[in-house]
Amino acid sequence: MTLRLSRRAARLTSSLIRDILQVTQRPGVISFAGGLPATEVMPPLNFEGLADDYRQYGPSEGEPALRGLIAQKLSGLGMSCGVDQILVTSGSQQGVDLVGKLFVDEDAKVLLEAPTYLATIQALGVYGAVFKGLRLAADGIDPDELRRAIAYRRPAFVYLIPTFQNPSGFCYTDEIRRAVAKVLDETDIPLIEDDPYRDLVYSPVDRTPICAYLERAPWVYLGSFSKLTAPGLRVGYLASSRELFPSLVRLKQASDLHTNRIGQAWLARFLGSTEFDEHLARMNRIYAERRDAMQAALMRHFEALAEWRAPAGGLFFWLRLTCECDTLALLRQALERNVAFMPGEPFFPTPAHRYPSLRLNFSHAAPENIERGIALLAEILNGSAE
Repeated sequence: MTLRLSRRAARLTSSLIRDILQVTQRPGVISFAGGLPATEVMPPLNFEGLADDYRQYGPSEGEPALRGLIAQKLSGLGMSCGVDQILVTSGSQQGVDLVGKLFVDEDAKVLLEAPTYLATIQALGVYGAVFKGLRLAADGIDPDELRRAIAYRRPAFVYLIPTFQNPSGFCYTDEIRRAVAKVLDETDIPLIEDDPYRDLVYSPVDRTPICAYLERAPWVYLGSFSKLTAPGLRVGYLASSRELFPSLVRLKQASDLHTNRIGQAWLARFLGSTEFDEHLARMNRIYAERRDAMQAALMRHFEALAEWRAPAGGLFFWLRLTCECDTLALLRQALERNVAFMPGEPFFPTPAHRYPSLRLNFSHAAPENIERGIALLAEILNGSAE
């Protein structure tokens, strides 16, 4: 029998991150691959005392208590955002998918950073998006390049991760944030701002959302609780400008009716308690120690092999290798020695900006394993360069 599938099905690709994570479940593997929170810092899940009503279907927009807390937080960041602009999603990944459904027809142009979040390339590619990469530096994208790219061919939207960017860990300066907002306001191009790492901060740095500076341009702001609590809950959220919100709610209704209510209720209780502040402080303290451990290990073993900058927050180091290297072949060698990482090349939306690079997660491995894993990677890389 010959199956007749949609054109969209032909664009489906496997996620390299998900494929590698299956391997890293093996005992003894030191994983720098996925953006995994450390299991030992996840809060315990206690659903006792939650109302029986949460067993029933609920509102597509999400639970009122949780939406209220999210709106309060975003208002505190300078965004003009009410409860009626908050949609709770099944992880922020669903927010990316809803944006794709709302904006992307086949061959629609999308501007995004190069490199950028791999799963966004995967999700938007399914809908037929044509990507244009914007060169990413440590202080952000170039607003003038953004203006030229918009003028060349008007995009459906611009997708950015300005704070502790995935995969690079870079954080835009306030000057760049304001300049980007100005370009988008002048051109009336929608901004999709993805911000799942903003609360994982280890050094003082500006983190004001670009959406807070917009005056005219439509916007969608994506957030997640996966990195702060437990990713297995699959609870994220989006906020949007008012003209976009009704369509996003309808798309959510067509996707899965609503996000799991038990997880939302637990989160609302946890986020509203003093326990959350204590949990976040402990998490950031532990992650800062692991960031520092990886920075020290890289200084010992990688100084001649790569260029990098220690991130002020988030979960990743981004290494630009100083020599040409097949990083997929390097990954295969590393996995044979029970070390995992993410090759950098798949994070680039187009070939034009690619260069040999690695993304290393520092949150999941203990400091002693960080030292051992980085030393092994350096040994393998030195061997491949000979």
